[in-house]
Amino acid sequence: MTKQTNKYFECFALRPNKPGNTMDRPVNSAHDRRGRLRLAMLILTVVYMGAICAPAQPQPKPKSKVIERPNLTVKPSPLLLQQREAWRKSMVRSRRPKKGCFVASYPQTTWKEVPCVTPELVQFGPHRGARTFTVGNGTDFAAQVTGNTTQAEGSFENVTNAGGMTESGGGVADKYSLQVNTNTFSTSTCSGAANPATCQGWEQFIYSSKTLGKILIQYWLLGYNNPCPGGWGSDGAGSCFRNNAGALTVPVQAINATSLGQMTLYGDTTDQVTLTSGGMIWSAPGDNYFPDLSTGWRLTEFNIFGDSAGTPSADFNAGSSMDVRTRVNSGMGATPPTCEANAGQTFERNNLNLVSAPATIADVNWPSIVFTQDNITGTTASCDNADAAGDTHLKTFAGLYYDFQASGDFVLAEDGPDFLVQARQASGAPTWPNAAVNKGIAVQLGKIRAAFYVEPDRLLIDGHPENLANGKELQFPDGVQLIRSGNQYLLSSTNGNQVRVVLNGAYIDAHVGLGHVGQPRGLLGNPNRNINQLVTSKGIVLNEPVAFTDLYHGYADSWRVQPNRNLFTEATTIKAGIPNSPFFANHLKPQEFARARAVCAANHITNTTLLDACTLDTAVLNTDKAAKVFIQIRPPLHVIKPVLRESVLRESVLHPTP
Repeated sequence: MTKQTNKYFECFALRPNKPGNTMDRPVNSAHDRRGRLRLAMLILTVVYMGAICAPAQPQPKPKSKVIERPNLTVKPSPLLLQQREAWRKSMVRSRRPKKGCFVASYPQTTWKEVPCVTPELVQFGPHRGARTFTVGNGTDFAAQVTGNTTQAEGSFENVTNAGGMTESGGGVADKYSLQVNTNTFSTSTCSGAANPATCQGWEQFIYSSKTLGKILIQYWLLGYNNPCPGGWGSDGAGSCFRNNAGALTVPVQAINATSLGQMTLYGDTTDQVTLTSGGMIWSAPGDNYFPDLSTGWRLTEFNIFGDSAGTPSADFNAGSSMDVRTRVNSGMGATPPTCEANAGQTFERNNLNLVSAPATIADVNWPSIVFTQDNITGTTASCDNADAAGDTHLKTFAGLYYDFQASGDFVLAEDGPDFLVQARQASGAPTWPNAAVNKGIAVQLGKIRAAFYVEPDRLLIDGHPENLANGKELQFPDGVQLIRSGNQYLLSSTNGNQVRVVLNGAYIDAHVGLGHVGQPRGLLGNPNRNINQLVTSKGIVLNEPVAFTDLYHGYADSWRVQPNRNLFTEATTIKAGIPNSPFFANHLKPQEFARARAVCAANHITNTTLLDACTLDTAVLNTDKAAKVFIQIRPPLHVIKPVLRESVLRESVLHPTP
């Protein structure tokens, strides 16, 4: 027996079993119960003594503190995400020990210096040529402030099906760039330009995933039109660009498209670019080539784009969707930035569409805009949107939804002298006498007048037929652009006003967008954006409940196009008229209703108002394709249905809008 075993048994030594011990007593004796209790206590004592007397086991060496690294397969818990975000905000605002490149890992609170590297002079570049249906090359939302931006950052939320993204032309997975882009601004760095007054500075804070694999800052002198200064490269079109000297390499394996929801790109007027992904953060310094940035930065664009101007499009899987948040700090407290449409600054792009107008978020530290982009719905949104779809359902800029089944030419929207949209509606009689559809849409945008018709499909520009091929665009001198994609036409201006017209064979859907949030007039307007009211062209307010006769006489007649303002140059046989009574989905025959309802349900339309409108259109228009438009339309904030009652318009005349 070993010494260790002997020691173990010594610890367990018990008294010998002698007469008189409890264990010697007969089982049925009077002391039996007390004996069993003592036995139980003895056993417990043995077990306890064995535990404390057993030889000590070797203890493992203390583990070193684990520093968290981004996990791309396991979704972090909400608590961890909240803790990481607080850490990120603290780190990104903290001073760097000196000018240089640094990294940190959650939950570290000090920066670790790492070597900077000189990035290749790869061109990203400013937007040029035609704006596109998809995001990029001018088509994007930006956050506009009234003061001067000092800090800006962008991130993604609710990312769906983004994995496997490739860049067109390269065919390489997860090849993209993230960019925080400033507006163009006047700068003293243009002093050597051919015309310093027209030369503009522009700055990009960039993460390049694979072309460079780095975070960096790219500076531009737009319209320099002279030999570029020393150290600056030429883009071959009169502009000059260069990078910061100290970029920072980011491990490719640390970031892919599936982790977009954990990424934030940051830039500021101290010329610092910072990237966060999960629990890692990288920071690199700029070289302050633009001392005027702090007084000229008022507009910020953030998004995901192609990884250089050479292969400019980042293409996501079908069915991809994400929300984009652009935060800015301009010393204006919680005041949110305003939305600017068609404000994209960079040439690079992606294959996603702008789905919704941005929400503006007030926050004392980081006010922001948030918008959705996807490649599901095929829309092209603006800052303020309204719709005229189907037979005929109107959603105003303020979010009010109502049906308008009159026939004739009407003012859909009007915003100032350079933006007017008119609709030519025709009754569905004799089959559907109480329904109407758009047969024509006419638009004045800037100095351009365009009219779109069906039966047959045709386009007129300033009264002359125009055969615009699919995928082609027309550019006009004042910056107005018309581009065609299949049966859709997008007419847009540089200030973000736009009309998207969809020719559906027998009818037209029209989607009207403003480059700002305003007070447009017309069938798609609301007085003071009050969703409980309609207003005539004379300013007479119709409060709920709205009488059927008021809707289709005083209100409808007031918005009929006057002959001297008619944008339609083609004569029409459509007669002005109104429906005999309200017409909704519940007026369909049971069999018609059931079949149409099934089609709409199959298209995952769940909002009650849109589902009823979809059901009506699918039956009346006799095509399952009618349901597709309701996938794109955002749910209304309120619905007005006219009621059969005595007119109150005469009373309303006494109380016109102030």
